[in-house]
Amino acid sequence: MLKFLSRHISKIGVIGAGQMGTGIAIVTSNSAKLPVILFDSNPVQAQKSESFLQDWLQKKLKKNEISDPDNFKSRISYSSDLSKVSECDFVIEAISEDFSAKSSLFSKLSPYLTQTTILASNTSSISITKLAGISKHPENVIGMHFMNPVPVMTLVEVIKGLQTSPETLKSTLDLSKKMGKVCTESLDRPGFIANRVLMPYINEAIQVLNEGIATKEDIDSTMKLGTNVPMGPLQLADFIGLDTCLSIMRVLHSEIGDSKYRPSTLLVNYVNAGWLGKKSGKGFYEYKKN
Repeated sequence: MLKFLSRHISKIGVIGAGQMGTGIAIVTSNSAKLPVILFDSNPVQAQKSESFLQDWLQKKLKKNEISDPDNFKSRISYSSDLSKVSECDFVIEAISEDFSAKSSLFSKLSPYLTQTTILASNTSSISITKLAGISKHPENVIGMHFMNPVPVMTLVEVIKGLQTSPETLKSTLDLSKKMGKVCTESLDRPGFIANRVLMPYINEAIQVLNEGIATKEDIDSTMKLGTNVPMGPLQLADFIGLDTCLSIMRVLHSEIGDSKYRPSTLLVNYVNAGWLGKKSGKGFYEYKKN
């Protein structure tokens, strides 16, 4: 059996300082003990990320769950200059779940990535093979789907595209373990493992609500108490973001072509209304906005 070497990783770049990107930066610094640059062109978003990071650190300090807070903070820096990805050995894209946005970013990154820089996408449904086709070095592109919230959830779903090299896969698995994660591997198919199973479940719960079969409370209580999951499908959809759920369902529907993956009209209407879930203050339930 052939053995493949893992590339030496000394600095990580994370593009997108939203909730996912900030979470990835936290586990990179706290668990992997690696320096990380968080990239975001929006200064307001960068400030929100810094505030979240500070709040997270304070909570860990109160619980005595972090041993080197000064080093933890010093390993994380922020930048709006994408050319600085040239300093990184491993770059993780964590922007919105939209192919055109991701493909545009991949094109912008190409001049700054070396022949050995690994480019991972945190996509939850978009084809890694398709994204790799845009890259100058497709063999270095891989899927690295973190679960939200990243500092809490153990799983990373790793997706190897058609072009992904064995060395890239090995390096990604090794880095994930350094971050304290457990990896599963999926073929590059629509929705991979997690969302191929999860999103039709959520979409069907929305359709049950749409048809008036039960109230949102009864739907969520039935699934929580009947299947012992921590939250019901409608509450979970609110936490994921209804716009993200809709994007994933549209990928599943268009790529697989089966009508069972067609998004519920109620989901479409909620997104059109701007009711995106917890992040907007209203989805199937109402939330206090931060």
